[in-house]
Amino acid sequence: MTTTDTFLRDTLQSTRVIAVVGFSPDPARPSHSVARYLRQMGYRVIPVNPGQAGKTLLGETVVARLSDIPTDVPVDMVDIFRRSDAVPEVVDEAMAALPHLRTIWMQLGVAHAGAAEKARAAGLAVVENRCPRIEIPRLFGGASPLEGVPQV
Repeated sequence: MTTTDTFLRDTLQSTRVIAVVGFSPDPARPSHSVARYLRQMGYRVIPVNPGQAGKTLLGETVVARLSDIPTDVPVDMVDIFRRSDAVPEVVDEAMAALPHLRTIWMQLGVAHAGAAEKARAAGLAVVENRCPRIEIPRLFGGASPLEGVPQV
């Protein structure tokens, strides 16, 4: 499936809460800088990293797994910073644990056709091999995708 700019804009504007799987506490790592940027753009970011679970980073408590996020936290998107071969497990856990999930987003260099098809078949939007930190400035000129959009 081709990911159009309209699809990306709609996805980024309708998202409010993002779980970042593979979040690193190291500010020099891409997962940290992207998560920090997403917070600056107005998203709530839930860091997911078993080695950091229980710590407070970027204003949120880090969870070990997606299934540790309370079901009353309406996670719209899972942003995956893991190797492509880890994606099926992440997608399966996300679909089982997150009742509000609408999007699976795989970072640059991350793609898995089988997991993407499974997520699409379940009605989820899927983005592969893209980074919201690159797409937001490109699509919105540096403004937040949430600017002027009514909060859901």
